[in-house]
Amino acid sequence: MLLLEVISGERLAKPERGKMRVHKISNVNKALDFIASKGVKLVSIGAEEIVDGNVKMTLGMIWTIILRFAIQDISVEETSAKEGLLLWCQRKTAPYKNVNIQNFHISWKDGLGFCALIHRHRPELIDYGKLRKDDPLTNLNTAFDVAEKYLDIPKMLDAEDIVGTARPDEKAIMTYVSSFYHAFSGAQKAETAANRICKVLAVNQENEQLMEDYEKLASDLLEWIRRTIPWLENRVAENTMHAMQQKLEDFRDYRRLHKPPKVQEKCQLEINFNTLQTKLRLSNRPAFMPSEGRMVSDINNAWGCLEQAEKGYEEWLLNEIRRLERLDHLAEKFRQKASIHEAWTDGKEAMLRQKDYETATLSEIKALLKKHEAFESDLAAHQDRVEQIAAIAQELNELDYYDSPSVNARCQKICDQWDNLGALTQKRREALERTEKLLETIDQLYLEYAKRAAPFNNWMEGAMEDLQDTFIVHTIEEIQGLSTAHEQFKATLPDADKERLAILGIHNEVSKIVQTYHVNMAGSNPYTIITPQEINGKWDHVRQLVPRRDQALTEEHARQQHNERLRKQFGAQANVIGPWIQTKMEEIGRISIEMHGTLEDQLSHLRQYEKSIVNYKPKIDQLEGDHQLIQEALIFDNKHTNYTMEHIRVGWEQLLTTIARTINEVENQILTRDAKGISQEQMNEFRASFNHFDRDHSGTLGPEEFKACLISLGYDIGNDPQKKTGMMDTDDFRACLISMGYNMGEAEFARIMSIVDPNRLGVVTFQAFIDFMSRETADTDTADQVMASFKILAGDKNYITVEELRRELPPDQAEYCIARMAPYTGPDAVPGALDYMSFSTALYGESDL
Repeated sequence: MLLLEVISGERLAKPERGKMRVHKISNVNKALDFIASKGVKLVSIGAEEIVDGNVKMTLGMIWTIILRFAIQDISVEETSAKEGLLLWCQRKTAPYKNVNIQNFHISWKDGLGFCALIHRHRPELIDYGKLRKDDPLTNLNTAFDVAEKYLDIPKMLDAEDIVGTARPDEKAIMTYVSSFYHAFSGAQKAETAANRICKVLAVNQENEQLMEDYEKLASDLLEWIRRTIPWLENRVAENTMHAMQQKLEDFRDYRRLHKPPKVQEKCQLEINFNTLQTKLRLSNRPAFMPSEGRMVSDINNAWGCLEQAEKGYEEWLLNEIRRLERLDHLAEKFRQKASIHEAWTDGKEAMLRQKDYETATLSEIKALLKKHEAFESDLAAHQDRVEQIAAIAQELNELDYYDSPSVNARCQKICDQWDNLGALTQKRREALERTEKLLETIDQLYLEYAKRAAPFNNWMEGAMEDLQDTFIVHTIEEIQGLSTAHEQFKATLPDADKERLAILGIHNEVSKIVQTYHVNMAGSNPYTIITPQEINGKWDHVRQLVPRRDQALTEEHARQQHNERLRKQFGAQANVIGPWIQTKMEEIGRISIEMHGTLEDQLSHLRQYEKSIVNYKPKIDQLEGDHQLIQEALIFDNKHTNYTMEHIRVGWEQLLTTIARTINEVENQILTRDAKGISQEQMNEFRASFNHFDRDHSGTLGPEEFKACLISLGYDIGNDPQKKTGMMDTDDFRACLISMGYNMGEAEFARIMSIVDPNRLGVVTFQAFIDFMSRETADTDTADQVMASFKILAGDKNYITVEELRRELPPDQAEYCIARMAPYTGPDAVPGALDYMSFSTALYGESDL
């Protein structure tokens, strides 16, 4: 009755004492009916058992009620109630290392599981850190007391019973734990909601991270492009060859090392952008719009500007290097001529500023005047060198030489000095001419000596300068030009020697006069500082430099002649080998398509060609040796031939490949002919038809050519009836073909093309054509024929034995079959029986061998 009141929630009247049992049964039935109305199935439980005090039945019914109303509604991830409750407990206690919930009995004996559940949801109720695993009684009482006091969970369990029992009652603990689940169900819903929010936020955070990564990668890439473009657009040349070569090396490092990673970054950036847009679209987020200037199109535009800047940069670098090389040569030439001129002008200003004429005698005055005239002649002779120095300086300025200021300063100093020399010369002349009126005697011989010695001395200095000048030539014509100029110079030496002797004769005449007439001549010639010893010394030096120049020109001429011989030697051989290779290629092509003799004759002919080609290899090797000599001699061009070594190598390799491939094709044709039983006349007919339609002599047929070839051999592909075959009228030919049994449409021709052109290259080789025609015309073996032959050997059985194979077949073929035949598994099999049927089908590719 109490159970009925608890379940139904109604107060029932107590039955009278005489009617006690009947009323009890009635009350219990009402309770049972109510329980059944809630979907609880009661099996073998009646009101009489409960009224009569059947403990087992009563406890079973109570557990059913608890399971229905306290546990059944528990569900975690679509598991059963018990499994769901256990999974909930495991998840809640997972952070606690000393708690391991695996069941609803011994996992709860230490009490830490109950305490962990309370601490997880209400950490302020239990100081979990003070609990000890070796004090289960305290842990259990603490959990039961806190649950009853703060969570309104009644004490359903006794701590002593749990600790003192080896295996606590599973249903009791499960019932008590379910109270915690219901007590914390509100927190569970909050946790579920929090998980959903976290999931949404995680997706959003991931997308934001991708956006940040894109922005950063785009910014870094654009910043790199922004820094790189000015570097590539910088056309400010360096001053030295080394610096420009370093710039070229930096550019090559940029192309090899720095740019490739940025290409990968750009590609990855586009991939990240597309991935992000896909994720945003799948998660119903708006599309990502990068910040201004960082769109993929902006990056592509910037990249295009970068590549535009690269164009011409390397060419500019090379041009600058050539320019600097030219500048270095001109600068060295400028310094050499300037040094010579400065050495000549050294002391000239001081000489012109002398006023020695004021205290000189008449003869000394005349001497000074003549000396001045000689100096003017010398000065005029040096005018060309000054102009050359100025011209070189001007060219250095026009070519933007880096040290132009120092060059200009030196050139200006020379020009100013030259102008000053001219002014001083004019001033001294005027002074001497004024004094000349007072003087009458002049020493003509000294004057003549000075006049002739100065130009001759200048000529010798120029000759020494030219003889010591360096030269660079690349062809024999250039060295011949230098040699011709040198020979012309040598032709002037006899006249120069006469001039030298004449000048020395003047000096000797002066000495004779001085000795004869006892003239008081203190010191040297007053008109010039050039002495006979200096003339003789410079003349001897010129004579010494001439053979040195001869030797240098001879050696260079010999080297250029050697280079020219190498060019001619290589050109002569290349002009023979190149056409020879081309001729052999054409001859091999003719042999492969012509039908002279049998296939064996063609094969023999081709092998003879192959032998002759192989025997030609030493000439190729010799040409390789000549080419190596040319490279070692640094010869870069050859006007005697249009063939390069690379052309010869490629042609030779193609020739070897062509002859080997052609021999292989003929060998395959022989194999096909012998295997398929095709006569030589049929092979000739096939070749004639193939060659007839191979109008471009390429060795292959296009689809239309192949179709026409099939028609010529007796196949109807379904062409236009009005189209001519070239052999007979279409109607007559079609009637002939139909009478022979051939009639194929486009589908059949497509099937044939798939056989002869399996790779869909659009061409049919002669070998494929022969294979197809041999299949169509020859009497070939089939898998059924082979099986029939094996069946005869087996005595009409469905299997064959090892003994029969070894008895009927040659030893090697018998062992081949034994090793590959599978065991026979049919109902009539005997020990050692082999399956010749599967073996036969495997031979023809109809199954696996």
